[in-house]
Amino acid sequence: MLRKITQSFLVCFLFGTSLVLSQQQTDRPNIIWIVSEDNSPFIGAYGDGYATTPNIDRLASEGVLFENAYCTAAVCAPSRSTLITGVYPPSVGTENMRSEYPLPAFLKLFPYYLREAGYYTSNNAKKDYNTVDQPEVWDESGRTATYANRKDGQPFFAVFNIEISHESSIFDNKTKERMLRQFGVEPPKELQQPDPPLRHHPDSIVLPPYHPETPEMRHDWALYYDKIEEMDAKVGSLLKELEEAGLAENTIVFYYGDNGGVLGRSKRFMYESGLRIPLIVRVPEKYRHLNPYGSDAVATRLVDFADFAPTVLQLSGISIPGYYQGKPFLGQHLEADDNDKELAFGFRGRMDERIDLVRTIRYGQYRYVRNFMPHRPYGQHIQFLWLAKSMASWEKAFNEGKLNETQARFFLPKPVEELYDVVKDPHNIHNLAQDPAYQGVLDSLRKKTYDLLVELNDVGFIPEGAAEALTKTTTLYDYARSDQYDVRKVLDVAWAASEQNSDKLPLLLKASAAADPVIRYWAATGLLILKHRNDDVYRALVRLSKDEVPYVRIVSAEALYGFERKEEAIPILIQELHSANNMVRLQALNALVSTQADELKPHEELLKSIVEKRETEYDVKAAQYLLTTKFGK
Repeated sequence: MLRKITQSFLVCFLFGTSLVLSQQQTDRPNIIWIVSEDNSPFIGAYGDGYATTPNIDRLASEGVLFENAYCTAAVCAPSRSTLITGVYPPSVGTENMRSEYPLPAFLKLFPYYLREAGYYTSNNAKKDYNTVDQPEVWDESGRTATYANRKDGQPFFAVFNIEISHESSIFDNKTKERMLRQFGVEPPKELQQPDPPLRHHPDSIVLPPYHPETPEMRHDWALYYDKIEEMDAKVGSLLKELEEAGLAENTIVFYYGDNGGVLGRSKRFMYESGLRIPLIVRVPEKYRHLNPYGSDAVATRLVDFADFAPTVLQLSGISIPGYYQGKPFLGQHLEADDNDKELAFGFRGRMDERIDLVRTIRYGQYRYVRNFMPHRPYGQHIQFLWLAKSMASWEKAFNEGKLNETQARFFLPKPVEELYDVVKDPHNIHNLAQDPAYQGVLDSLRKKTYDLLVELNDVGFIPEGAAEALTKTTTLYDYARSDQYDVRKVLDVAWAASEQNSDKLPLLLKASAAADPVIRYWAATGLLILKHRNDDVYRALVRLSKDEVPYVRIVSAEALYGFERKEEAIPILIQELHSANNMVRLQALNALVSTQADELKPHEELLKSIVEKRETEYDVKAAQYLLTTKFGK
């Protein structure tokens, strides 16, 4: 100890403290994240011969291409929550789209640790972390944020988010103009111009087997490839800036997509098309000891977004917090064959104005999907998704009976379980869950999924109406670790509720009288899904429809409606539209989708008032959908 102190003192005395710090810091790599929005690996380096991506392809030739990289939520905000926290959102309550529930006090957004260690942290410009912001993590965040503003010799972590390939890029100018005006924003003049001609030809597109052959679908695919080309050019300009600043040899560059996308059944959905992302990392020669794969390499190990935060900290020489749930995939002491990440986890909660609950894992060559709300179709109408003309054309072809079984499946109720061989079936269209030859694989992945949800203490099974209320006084993470939440008991009932199995009816009826309202909610959900009609079920639903908590009343009323007890169900659902709880209102609006126009006619003005009040974006959209589909308004 004395020797180190003496050396440090002499250096400070002779050269000044700032030089010592500068020397220490420049030994650490700079790190840049270049993030493109809403794109699967539509990249030449990934074998897509139709993509025009010379800059990303060149980056791949200089770095490591990760073949099996995954986002966690197939949509931006929940996936970005995973990235920035290093933990899976179902374990902390940040899974539902733009919910912004608080994090536990100990959990810091990971750039905080970099900044504390002397890094300059800049974010240009999107945050969207699906939780309450922590402004102390960034030295600079905004449209002009850049590593150029750091002190001399200071290492940096810089994020550049490219919006060019975002879902909205395939909306035509008139749609974009109408969307902006709807929210009181004056559209820029360029939106009043005709849409530019396509550079990629629609006739050259090879459509995935789940998409129908419509002109709108081909057009939007071609337009999207145009946007990928433009996005690639932006990647090239950022890399050029780095080189011209003389920083390329000291900077580790990550390029990745924030989620899959962007045509229908990709973004938001629990398939390879929504979850698999491009990920390329270039590590300069100076830091080759941090890269076990070498340059121009392909890494087959599984990576998901929980792994990014620990990887950056490991590259920076910073201790990894014990609460992180991912594993570093680059860094010192990591071997190229260190493929100890067993599985990649994915989840779906509420997407915009539509409620759903799905969990999935990628394990080996297989993807297992568990749909906890199989009565909801894949294609629940989401206003933003339907702004794409390709999406509207797909639904129109379905309504006209023009689709084959694979294409029509999107608009039908979901199976409880899905199992895909992603190597043989990259589009995930051949569900092996009912194939006896795969029973062993199915049983194994089902158990792995269950065990993981228990390990995470998954709070996604708490209805959002409850979450909205709970988070006014606590965090969902802390609540889940109290004696008020038993994840195994909740999960067992939710598992049984989703199975559509009459043998589970006694369990569901017993659970309908449980002390825990979350368990009562899942019991009622199971009765809704099962559609079993007898006196015991009816009595249980009547009792539950008078429950003390609204989210139980709503799902019970929805089940009563399917029981042909409409005169009992609709008043309950209408009453909940007056709730001060945003998520209770939204749940009731979702339940009203199955009603008939004549049944809703007396309540048309109430629906209009929800739109006019604009208390939240999502209940406005849900109410607008009811007005449009029921009354043509």
